[in-house]
Amino acid sequence: MTAEPRRPAGDPIVIDDRERGSFLVDRRAYTDGELAAQEMTRIFDRCWLYVGHESEVPGPGSYVARDVGGRPVVMARGSDGVIRVFANSCPHRGALICAEPAGQARSFRCPYHDWTFSNRGDLVGVPIPDGYGPGFRKADHGLTQHRGDAYRGFVFVTFDPGQRRTLTEYLAGATEYLDLIDDQSEVGMEVIQGAQLHGARANWKLMMENSVDIYHFRALHKRYVGYMESLGSVPPRRRGGFGCALGLGHGANELPPAAARPLAYWTPMFSPEVRPRIEATAARFVDRFGAERAERITGTNRALLIFPNLMIIDAIAITIRKIDPIAPDRMAITSVALAPKDEDPDIRELRKSHYLTFLGPAGFATPDDIEIIESCQRGYLNRSVRYSDLSRGMNRAVPETTDELPAREFWRRWDRLMHGGDDHHEIARPAERQGAEPR
Repeated sequence: MTAEPRRPAGDPIVIDDRERGSFLVDRRAYTDGELAAQEMTRIFDRCWLYVGHESEVPGPGSYVARDVGGRPVVMARGSDGVIRVFANSCPHRGALICAEPAGQARSFRCPYHDWTFSNRGDLVGVPIPDGYGPGFRKADHGLTQHRGDAYRGFVFVTFDPGQRRTLTEYLAGATEYLDLIDDQSEVGMEVIQGAQLHGARANWKLMMENSVDIYHFRALHKRYVGYMESLGSVPPRRRGGFGCALGLGHGANELPPAAARPLAYWTPMFSPEVRPRIEATAARFVDRFGAERAERITGTNRALLIFPNLMIIDAIAITIRKIDPIAPDRMAITSVALAPKDEDPDIRELRKSHYLTFLGPAGFATPDDIEIIESCQRGYLNRSVRYSDLSRGMNRAVPETTDELPAREFWRRWDRLMHGGDDHHEIARPAERQGAEPR
């Protein structure tokens, strides 16, 4: 009979027993409505949250509208070229000032009373203005602008007026991985037009865990493994690489490819005709960055978790996934593909095809992942099984990619914030970025 885990006072959700090498998460974290409500105020109202990529608003007047942290926002590039993030809510009576998901606009008009705002957020038009008193000033009624910032083209926002960390400080060791992604083009990366909007009947944290879980690849994705083998690519059973904790809840896995990469790793999954160009591209990266860094950029896969709800998977294609809680047992997923702006058209088509084949919501992998996390959620209905175990590889001297270190980094930050912690001075220590278990 399994011994009952030692529990600190207060019956905690996360039981992090360093001495025993045991890491348990109470399954209430995935099912409890009160905890789900607390997450919105203690995590999503306080962290830096991903909004979108600068390439999605390429020119003055372009915009995208989406929900971030449960709040409708508009990311717009003003006529002055500056990207701003506004509350998608008219300051007059609250209606959405932007109902379209993306577009081009010199101004935003509220459909309720025709209040009109410039693409810089200024109130520029009010019908029948003489109905307001002498103290009414348009300058006092512009769109609410949220504090936003960008790192290497990735735009984030925070709703916390007391947030003392800059975005770069918040990203901690994750900046290294964003650099590896953005350095894949000398002229910049861009989001390919189009998005996949789907969801799952499961708690949002299950998708965060699954996305940095390499242990499940062969067991869960047998169909894709068979597909790769039919095309001449045979993934090894132990692929090497490592997992790492990047501080402040962020984590990553980095490992040799199991399949081809459009930039710039050829296997028989791609046609022989493109092989010379792909190998020539890899050689150019050696000239730019040196052999070691070029190998990390072009010859390595990575899965990056940016706390709380952003996943970037860089493998046979690059996907950016924003995972939003809807209810304790519901999530919404927004997925887009990222690519070098200067990519050859036929390589771009190859990238898009393999993105949809593996990473798309109707591909080989994503339906497997959705089905299994929904299975976990259903399994949690049996409340006699109290804990999920994320102890694999705990305190291992050199973490492997199949270890659960990135997920533990996520849960440690979740637990700290849910208990009201702040730790503004906490940073990612070098040992953590190299993969050692945080202490």
